[in-house]
Amino acid sequence: MSHITKLGRIIVPVADQDAAIAFYTGKLGFSLAADVPFGQGERWVEVAPAQGGVTLALVPPRGEQRPGVKTGIALESSDVRADHAELKACGVDVDDDLIGGDGTVPLLFFFRDTDGNQLMVVQRQA
Repeated sequence: MSHITKLGRIIVPVADQDAAIAFYTGKLGFSLAADVPFGQGERWVEVAPAQGGVTLALVPPRGEQRPGVKTGIALESSDVRADHAELKACGVDVDDDLIGGDGTVPLLFFFRDTDGNQLMVVQRQA
C-alpha cells in the first residue's frame, strides 16, 4: 500500500512565470501560493483557487514539457455560464460554445491561458 494521501499539485509549463501569475491571479482569481527560489537561479511558482485545493505549479519549459498543451485540467465552478461570460469579457481565449448540460455531461467550456495551455471549467455537480 502506498502512503500517498492526496493530489498535491499539477505542473503547467509556461514561457513567462510573471505573465502566468498575472493571468491566473488577475483573470481567474487564484492566489499566489508560492514564489520561491529554486535550483540554479530559477523559481518555484504555485497558484491556487480561492477556495483552496490542488495548486498549479507554473514552471518554465523543460525537456519535452512545453507550453501550449491540452492540460486535462478541469476547474470546478458553481456557475459555468457566468464564468464563461466573465472570462470572455476580460479577453481570455474562451471557446464560443458551452458543451454538455444535457443531464449526461455536465455543462463545461474550454479556455486557454496566455501560453495557449488549454483548461476547462466544469459545472459543480450537486
